[in-house]
Amino acid sequence: MALKAAIIPVTAFGQNCSLFWDDGAREATVVDPGGDVDTIIAALEADGVALAQILLTHGHIDHAGGAAELKERAGGVPIIGPHRADAMLLDHLEQQGSAYGIHGARNVSPDRWLEEGEEVEIAGIAFGVLHCPGHSPGSVVFASGALRFAIVGDVLFQGSIGRTDFPYGDHDALIEAIATKLLPLGDDMRFICGHGPGSDFGTERRTNPFLQG
Repeated sequence: MALKAAIIPVTAFGQNCSLFWDDGAREATVVDPGGDVDTIIAALEADGVALAQILLTHGHIDHAGGAAELKERAGGVPIIGPHRADAMLLDHLEQQGSAYGIHGARNVSPDRWLEEGEEVEIAGIAFGVLHCPGHSPGSVVFASGALRFAIVGDVLFQGSIGRTDFPYGDHDALIEAIATKLLPLGDDMRFICGHGPGSDFGTERRTNPFLQG
């Protein structure tokens, strides 16, 4: 079954909210609806798909601020992820929104927290869950060995890594997670990240300045 994807930039941070679906079931997954819920719903309608679930990679405002509203407007679909360690962020999304000038953000309680080694299904395809703390304590990555494709949130970027200058950030933990959990998946593993263009693990292993030495 072919997995189709679209990137929906949301919020003033240009966050890559991702939409995934297959043409068979016409059921979609939205990953990291940080805001601009009207835009996300318009994309669902344009592709003629119904939202089945919402996945969160972590609890920052630009990734999760629109999740509660989108769930409500889609008839109560489940919100899945991230790891429970990000509860302190999800419990204060409204406060984050006020700090960053993002209006309409609502606190959210996921229907299911995720743990290392679990799986989620996106359009009938299994994605393994990798807990990759550092940018936030509960950041998770979704990786499909069959598709050679991962959704990494703000753990890794083309030529960079997630910020760790928050009070709860941990640079060493982030580098360790990338080195021990992501790069071993293989150089040919492509990824979508939370901001900017995607890449593959091989290119980042060879050229990303944060991963050298």
